[in-house]
Parts: sequence; C-alpha cells; structure tokens
Amino acid sequence: MRRWGTALAAMTLAGGALAATAGTAGAVTPTAAKAATTCETGWGSGEKTAQPAGHAPLGNIRTGRHACYDRIVFDVKGATAADPVGYRVGYVNTLYQDGSGEEIPVRGGAILDIHVSAPSYDPGSGAESYPGRARKPLPGVDISGYQTFRDTRFGASFEGETQVGLGVRARLPFRAFQTGGHVVVDVAHSWNAVR
Repeated sequence: MRRWGTALAAMTLAGGALAATAGTAGAVTPTAAKAATTCETGWGSGEKTAQPAGHAPLGNIRTGRHACYDRIVFDVKGATAADPVGYRVGYVNTLYQDGSGEEIPVRGGAILDIHVSAPSYDPGSGAESYPGRARKPLPGVDISGYQTFRDTRFGASFEGETQVGLGVRARLPFRAFQTGGHVVVDVAHSWNAVR
C-alpha cells in the first residue's frame, strides 16, 4: 500500500511540474509579442490600378496609424462594393497637377501620386463635396507623428478624378484596394516582414 502511495505522489509531482513547464512555454511576454509581430510587406512598390464603374463624389479623406503601415482612406459617397471605384496609385519623382501640369512640391523621401475616380464635387449638381484646394495640405488631416507619412497635398479634381500627392519617408511597399465605399492606400513602415 505504501508503494502505491509513493508512486501516486511521484506521479502527481511530475504531472504538476509538466503542467507548469507547459504553462510557461506557452506564455508570451508583451516584449516577445511585440518582437514577433509579422508585417506583410510583399505588396511591392509598383503602380496599383482598378477600373471604375462610375464617378460618385468624394466625401472625405482621412488617415490612420497601424502597427505595420500608415493608411489613407478616400470615402466615396454612395459607393458600395458592388460599384467599383477606380484608382491609380504610383510613385513619381515630381507631382504635377492634373489639368495645369504645374509642379506641386511635396515633402518626403518619395511621392505617391494617388488618383481616385471620385471628383471633389457632385457630378449632378456641381456642388462641392470635398473642400480640397490645389497645392494645399488635405483639410482636417494631421499626419504629425506618423512613421511613414510626411506630407499631403491636394492636386486637383479633374475629369472625374481627384488627385492627391502623398509624401512618404522613402519608396516603401504599398497596397491599394476598395472596401465598401472606401478606397484605401496602406504604405508599409519598412521592407522587413517582421516588426
């Protein structure tokens, strides 16, 4: 009987030690979690495009900071996932205003020239739908403290498209896509896949 008691006690201690080891092996400290964040950066830096189905008016432009990238969002009034909003996004050496061809200075190590198939006015009435002014920073957008974004400039609203110059830290990978009534451009913080 004593042998069984000793054996049972030994198994209980061994099981507890095994459980404690398993518990600590699965635990992740906040520092380790931050170091293990994997960032998708396989987007490349080549031009991204999508064809439009129409020209709904631009309602707003806003930005946000994320763990792996900075984001700019174009809110298109009345657009849905069923109504493709066209866009063309690519790096340029110099930003030239659509229509006039005038140079628009943009701060940063690289410039993204963003065209969204949504004019800053209502095509039916001609009423302004977004208050952007040529060569000026985007109204209501504050990018101070962003890791990648350095400057924003409204280019023009010309022939059914709105043009924006986005100054970024360097020529970094980016992606562009539509989700619902929003055209989104994300610019990665770096070329590395792990942050």
